[in-house]
Amino acid sequence: MTTQLDIGTRVQTDRDGSFVRPASSFRNFIEKGGKFAPERERYHLYVSYACPWATRALIVRKLKGLEDIIPFTAVSPRMGKDGWPFRREDDEESIFPAADADPLYQSAHVKDLYFRADPNFSGRFTVPVLWDKKLHTIVNNESSEIIRIFNSEFNDLLPPEKAALDFYPAELRSRIDEVNEWVYHQINNGVYRTGFATTQAAYEKAVNEVFDGLDKVEKILSKSEYLAGDKLTEADIRLWVTIIRFDPVYVGHFKCNFRTIRAGYPAINEWHKKLYWNNDAFKSSTRFDHIKTHYYWSHPHVNPTRIVPLGPVPDIEPL
Repeated sequence: MTTQLDIGTRVQTDRDGSFVRPASSFRNFIEKGGKFAPERERYHLYVSYACPWATRALIVRKLKGLEDIIPFTAVSPRMGKDGWPFRREDDEESIFPAADADPLYQSAHVKDLYFRADPNFSGRFTVPVLWDKKLHTIVNNESSEIIRIFNSEFNDLLPPEKAALDFYPAELRSRIDEVNEWVYHQINNGVYRTGFATTQAAYEKAVNEVFDGLDKVEKILSKSEYLAGDKLTEADIRLWVTIIRFDPVYVGHFKCNFRTIRAGYPAINEWHKKLYWNNDAFKSSTRFDHIKTHYYWSHPHVNPTRIVPLGPVPDIEPL
């Protein structure tokens, strides 16, 4: 069954009340000799600072030094009946610090890009969106694939030290894939399965899986600096975007309240603080005002008052 909350937040659940995430719709790849070739300033990235999936792409974009090759636009965190809004001076809900207007088409909402790419589109209007300015269409809206594109396909346009960075190295791929699989199910998507559950049984199943996954991560990071070996990989990036939102949002809003990261998981807490405070790709992609406003304001089925909490204090602890 599907509950249509608004055009931007279509929540699909099984008969048992479990949240089901629909698959992404645009799955093209940028590659030499292909329809979408790697070119400077051909592509544009649309993101939300609030969205964990979108900020994966922002992090890898900065780590790889793609800032001058792929510009980006951030939407307002207040996602309403028309989905993610771009900043417009005639719309109070879209005016928010660090929210941008659409520089390409002056679109009102992300949905306008989807309809520009496909007038018959009937899926969800999600971010990130990797846009092709030459063909005026969406290349890809699946974050796990966009970060792979950024990791390798623009290397010929980058200085050697950035091209040499590889967050999905061949020798670690089997380990990365293994970690990604259970981290996605239990933690990345697990917090949504918990928060959007519509029955007690579905909630309890999901929340127990979230904390089983966190317990597993804690054991790994108690013995290793990173998730898949002795270096930063996409496995860390994919998990980190969920962990940075955990105490500010998922503990309260999604009822993931067995333990907080800061009080219950010392190894995870240290790992995510080091990445935030020591690497600007992580810190600059994180805006806690966008994160808290989006979740608490944009899900009235979960938080009907739309009151945005001030805590935790601080949003992330110092090192």
